[in-house]
Amino acid sequence: MNYKQIAELISKSKKKTPSKVYIQGNFNEESFKGQGFQAFGEGSFWILIGDYPLIERWVKKNRDKINNHYVEITARYSALPLLDLKKVEARIEPGAIVREGARIGKGCIIMMGAVINVGAEVGEKTMVDMNAVIGARAMIGKACHIGAGAVIAGVLEPPSKKPVIIEDNVFVGANAVVLEGVKLGKGSVVAAGAVVLEDVRPGLVVAGVPANVKGRVEDVSQKEKISIVKSLRKK
Repeated sequence: MNYKQIAELISKSKKKTPSKVYIQGNFNEESFKGQGFQAFGEGSFWILIGDYPLIERWVKKNRDKINNHYVEITARYSALPLLDLKKVEARIEPGAIVREGARIGKGCIIMMGAVINVGAEVGEKTMVDMNAVIGARAMIGKACHIGAGAVIAGVLEPPSKKPVIIEDNVFVGANAVVLEGVKLGKGSVVAAGAVVLEDVRPGLVVAGVPANVKGRVEDVSQKEKISIVKSLRKK
């Protein structure tokens, strides 16, 4: 999908407010039949799961039969749900947000607080560290490391025809920013805090704001700083 297709998908999607509502009151399965949400429980305790306006309408209609209830809303007028993680062969830590339409390769590590938007692709055995943001349609190759707090720009706002492309074995340091349309060549390194405005050729190290070339990867004196730990990629 290009950015126009993603924007159209979001704008035309039915916005939902996913929720769980805990109910105390004497009901049975027939009480919830055909209401458009799921109901789990028996006797005096039930959990209702679904779009909140549907559940709210039912609650108001049955208020006199309800002894107590509690509402838990996880999003408001959400356009796209989160990705079904049962289908992902990767390590996704609690608190990571992966939107439906993203693709996560086998053996990836997605750390706490990371956000991966619709249309983004993360290649096999790549780590997306804590609080990193992978924007819509960003393409990340295999065995990369996207550092904590890094931002890989998407292509919805501001709109762009070209997504970010990060080739295999690229290391992006903590809090770095890669703007839309930029291509990072295979094996390149982006230093922590850098802001990358232009393409980076394979095997080069860039740093600064805006980022500029500092040398080649083979010249980096502390290579442990740009090494990945293969054992972490095991399930």
